[in-house]
Amino acid sequence: MLETLPPDGIRLHDLTKAFGPVQAVRGIDLAVAPGEIVALLGPNGAGKSTTVDLLLGLAQPDAGEAAIFGRSPRQAIDEGIVGAMLQSGGLLRELSVRELIAMVGSLFPHALPVQEVLDLCGIGELADRRTHKLSGGESQRVRFALAIVSDPDLLVLDEPTVAMDVGARNAFWTAMRAFAARGKTVLFATHYLEEADAWADRIVLMARGRIVADGATTEIKAKVGRRTVRFTLADADLDRLGALPGVAQAEHHGGSVLLTCSDADAALRALVAAEPTAADFEVRGAGLEAAFLELTADEPEVDQPAPTLDAPEVVR
Repeated sequence: MLETLPPDGIRLHDLTKAFGPVQAVRGIDLAVAPGEIVALLGPNGAGKSTTVDLLLGLAQPDAGEAAIFGRSPRQAIDEGIVGAMLQSGGLLRELSVRELIAMVGSLFPHALPVQEVLDLCGIGELADRRTHKLSGGESQRVRFALAIVSDPDLLVLDEPTVAMDVGARNAFWTAMRAFAARGKTVLFATHYLEEADAWADRIVLMARGRIVADGATTEIKAKVGRRTVRFTLADADLDRLGALPGVAQAEHHGGSVLLTCSDADAALRALVAAEPTAADFEVRGAGLEAAFLELTADEPEVDQPAPTLDAPEVVR
């Protein structure tokens, strides 16, 4: 029962959802604390959008439960404490942006002032433009304004920056951070890894309907054991270097040598002993893209718990 879940934040417990033979979500357990900004990542078909739909009550789970600040999704939405910006949906035509925000705000008891919403979203220059004359990126920014006009405690964003150019995306995330700074909880799904890396406090990585990793960006990167060691070495013998303990691959990279390592510590010790003239060492942990690809590749079909992420020291 929902009352068995702690009331603080978001709680998803053993959520399962199938569409015919397709198991979209497979027993998801997730807790998000108030004030957290959490990115939901995963390849196409991972179950991100279905999870968002279950959280918002737009779909009913086959099993499991969802709670938002101790309420059912329906109760939370009825009370106006949830704002959402989903992939689908349009804007009412023939209204100005200001009129549309005012109309939506009138539906809620504690809506933010229209001008405050315009300023917060950085769309003051669009206030008097008719909605049917907005570009795709401008429409997305107005939809964000509609999501926050109720002053929700939880903001849910599903691929919010689709159709935005780089400048609009940066402006959008700056606005989102400003809104979140008011103590709001934010959950967003995106396929732009750099957005998750830059803006999320925490990343939840999904594959085939399951959570395969959950932690801070540095923890997700550290979960991938491979690091790279870059250095300079005259007349480097790549075959010799590739055979060193802890080295998976050796290659020339510009004017230096790049070792991809399964055990960077062992590789460094062996490298210093074998090549005393090597210099200018640089060690880097795996990037988010590498972690994403490794953690979501060939996820087995059998049920298994998501791995617990340790947080070893990462050399960035």
